[in-house]
Amino acid sequence: MSWHVVWTQSHCEQLVHDQLASRGFEPFLPKVSVWSSRAGQRHLVRRPMFPGYLFVRPVPDKPSYIEVRKARGLVALLGEGWDRLAVVPDAEVESVRTLAESNLPCMPHAYLKEGMRVRVVRGALSGVEGILERKSDEKGLLVLSVDLLSSSVAVQVDCTAVDRA
Repeated sequence: MSWHVVWTQSHCEQLVHDQLASRGFEPFLPKVSVWSSRAGQRHLVRRPMFPGYLFVRPVPDKPSYIEVRKARGLVALLGEGWDRLAVVPDAEVESVRTLAESNLPCMPHAYLKEGMRVRVVRGALSGVEGILERKSDEKGLLVLSVDLLSSSVAVQVDCTAVDRA
């Protein structure tokens, strides 16, 4: 049973989750605790970890696909068609589930991969752009190139201080 991704309308994640659960599917809507301010008061509230998305399984055949598509608030199932849905590896979903159940503080972070063009957003190198060459848990190697000179320099940066360029 593979996990698939459901794209929902804005703020409809819980509505779609509840409809899919009542129809016999196994939806998974990971949530995180975030601070919210209303009328000058700060409250800790649970919000979707991935706004606009939730995971569901199983959707192996066309009748199941059609049943999922009937959910109010659903935009689409990610993929090229009912028989070619995008699949999320079980290990990734289980990692997300473990994090969501841990109640540890977490926050959104830019999706970074080696070879990606990034911009430093904090610190002494703020505003500098380059290519992220190596990424460990916290440190990356930012390569700055001067094409005309066919030359590059590298500097170690904190990956939490960079964002996609």
